[in-house]
This record gives sequence, C-alpha cells and structure tokens, in this order.
Amino acid sequence: MKIILIGIIAYFIGNISGGIILSKLVYKQDIREHGSGNAGSTNALRVFGKKAGAFTFIIDFLKGLIITYVGGKLQGDLGVFVAGLFVVLGHDWPAIYGFKGGKGIATSFGVLVAISPIHILAVFVIFVIVVVATKYVSLGSIIAALLCILVGGYFILSKNNNYIGILYIVLALITTFKHRANIKRLFTGKETKIKLKK
Repeated sequence: MKIILIGIIAYFIGNISGGIILSKLVYKQDIREHGSGNAGSTNALRVFGKKAGAFTFIIDFLKGLIITYVGGKLQGDLGVFVAGLFVVLGHDWPAIYGFKGGKGIATSFGVLVAISPIHILAVFVIFVIVVVATKYVSLGSIIAALLCILVGGYFILSKNNNYIGILYIVLALITTFKHRANIKRLFTGKETKIKLKK
C-alpha cells in the first residue's frame, strides 16, 4: 500500500511544471502554445530566454531529485524505482494539464542524480559537450539516453541491482520516445538549433 501511495504522490508532484507555472504567472501565456509546444526548459529558453529556461530546469530537476530521494528513504530501491518512474511520467503526461507536458530531461536528470550522481554527471558532461558542439539539445538528449541504457546494463550485470538498472533503461526509452519527432528532424536536417542570445 505504501509503495502505491509513493507512486501516486510522485506522479502528481511530476505534474508540477516549472515551464507552465512560469509562463502563466510571469508572462501571462501558456508555453505550450509557443515554439515547439513543449513545456520543458529547452522551449522555455527558446521562447522566453535564459532566465526562464534556467528556472524551468531547476524546478523540474528538483522535483525529480527530491521525490526519488524520499522514495528511497521510505522503501529502498523499490521506492526509488517507483518514485523515479512516476515523477517522470507525471512530468511528461500531466493529468492536470491535459497530459501535455515536457520531455522529462531535467526531471530524469534529477531522478538519476539522486540515485548515482557520479554516473549521471559523467553522462551530463557528454550531453553538454554534444550540445555545445552541435547546438542541438535534442541530439545531446538522445545520446545521453543511449548512454543511460549502458549505465543501466552496468547496474544490472555488475552491481546486481535490477531496480536501478531497469529504471535507467526505462527512463532512457521514455526520453527516446518523447524525442521521436526530433529524431526525424535531425535525419532530415530540419531540427532547430539552440540560440543563447536572449
């Protein structure tokens, strides 16, 4: 029963969207009606500028970090798995916003920092290098997701930790699925590069 409650709470905490809150309170707009239509930090950066992008990222990151940490304290690795998975599901498909949310990068990052900061920070460094070199946030995200599958395999095969390993892999697959349109645009050369002028 406790693990079910953790999942429900994590899902609705995931519904707390930094991008939607910021756009409606500060800019009196809905970020999902602008740019890519996504509620995440990349679209917030493109539409409203650096401060909006940073605020959105921090909120989405912290909710993943905090709920996963609490889930682990309450129910160990199973609590980590359930809290981490459902907070990302809540972010990507929020019931209170018509199931139209973000792509889960910042929230997944927070989840994985709570689990294994050294491993995910190494992945994050590669993400940053790819984004800086190519100006494609989506490409950095996709490569990071592929690396997370490898990290997940490491936890399963070397650490004998199925909950953490499977969580890495599932979050990576969710990220890849959410970026399916970006993948098509990358292959056709139509993907939008990030601009840091605002």
